[in-house]
Amino acid sequence: MAAATVTEAFIDRLLAIDYRSLPREAVEMSKQVALDGLGVALAGWTEPLGVGRISAAYVREMGGAPQASVLAGGFKTSMQNAAYANGCMAHALDFENLAVPPNHPTSPTLPAILAIAEHHRLPGEKVVEAIVAAFEVQGRVRLAASNLKEGGGFHKPGTVGLFGAVAAAARLLGLDRGQSLMAFGIAGSRACTLSINNGTMTKSSHAGHAARMGVECGVLAKMGWTASADVFGPKGFFDTFWPGGSKPELLTQGFGEPLWIVDPGVGFKAFPCNGFTHRSVDAAIRLREEHGIQPAQIDCVEIVFPRFDYVNRPQPRSGLDGKFSLQYTTLVALLDGEATIESFTNERLAAPDVAALLPKVRLRMDDSIPLDRLKMHVVVNVWLKDGRRLSKRVDKLLGAAGNSLTRDQRLKKFFGCTRRVLGERAAGRMLDLVERLERLPDVTALMDIARGDAAAE
Repeated sequence: MAAATVTEAFIDRLLAIDYRSLPREAVEMSKQVALDGLGVALAGWTEPLGVGRISAAYVREMGGAPQASVLAGGFKTSMQNAAYANGCMAHALDFENLAVPPNHPTSPTLPAILAIAEHHRLPGEKVVEAIVAAFEVQGRVRLAASNLKEGGGFHKPGTVGLFGAVAAAARLLGLDRGQSLMAFGIAGSRACTLSINNGTMTKSSHAGHAARMGVECGVLAKMGWTASADVFGPKGFFDTFWPGGSKPELLTQGFGEPLWIVDPGVGFKAFPCNGFTHRSVDAAIRLREEHGIQPAQIDCVEIVFPRFDYVNRPQPRSGLDGKFSLQYTTLVALLDGEATIESFTNERLAAPDVAALLPKVRLRMDDSIPLDRLKMHVVVNVWLKDGRRLSKRVDKLLGAAGNSLTRDQRLKKFFGCTRRVLGERAAGRMLDLVERLERLPDVTALMDIARGDAAAE
């Protein structure tokens, strides 16, 4: 059937994605995404303010048929509820994948994929296919939403990410063309998360909401629920959210040629904080290593950064809010020589060394530096009490595609995350299963481990 609308053309391309025709690079990257996503979500169970535990307790109280596992929770609930709790955990630490244009492509989608695959006992190759489809759709929708503001307005996981979750559900549930159009139409009325909540526990629920709604939209469409068949057309998603500032034609231009998960590819975060803070964190760690800086030597610090008020938070309200503070992230990296999950607790924020030096960290915005996560650079200057000034400029974003984490670095991150909730043997077994994901008959064994059952351990 010939496509009459941009939405129909988009759905036709989505439904053409098939595991059997995926390049090896896409299969390999999808497994890296799954491994990183599982590790980060499991660590999200231990998020200091309680995002993981409260999310799990909430869905347990709501009840639901035991269809899919709650990560680290030790129980099953409905696909939708599991996707919600696991999505919250996957985004709780701000430690999951990055994409270009800026987006968090894993936390809104992988939880939905695993929930559907577990309940329906789908083979690993369908999981791989769904991950590739989810990333492709998010990349295209993010590109077409060209007026989506950085650090303000609508938050990407709950808007762009939702459509990625719906795309995955469509592939996993075997939706036909008409049902897929309905699923995307339903999703148009489910999309909305506000960036004003960034720095709070609610931010993590944006990914959880997207994952849950992705499952719901797919299931409802398969049951015959109706919606607009042209969600990306006139007066639809783009015109409503970004009137006059979007380019729907980019949904289909170059779709899958190459696949988004391969080029521009996927970034793996090196630090559990907002991606725009990573260059200054990297610079601070390198300055400390290269010059042996001790906290008692530091007089004051300056960060030279593009104009971006979103990360200008000189006095973060909590350890969680500190993830979005250039001043705090840079200082804690300089003091500790690292930025880890423990760096963003309320206790670390309130520690005497932070309290003494945080007022002496100055942010100087330089309008000549482009606000582009791939093209920008950052300079960190440190003045010591003996009068010396030490400086470090960082251009390349550590972990971004083209400057990727090595396999050893990715595994160090994975085991560092999983050891917070799993024993070493269980984590090793999980690694083995994910690295041969495309050959698994289903994901039951994988989810038994991820659920945290004593038997799996």
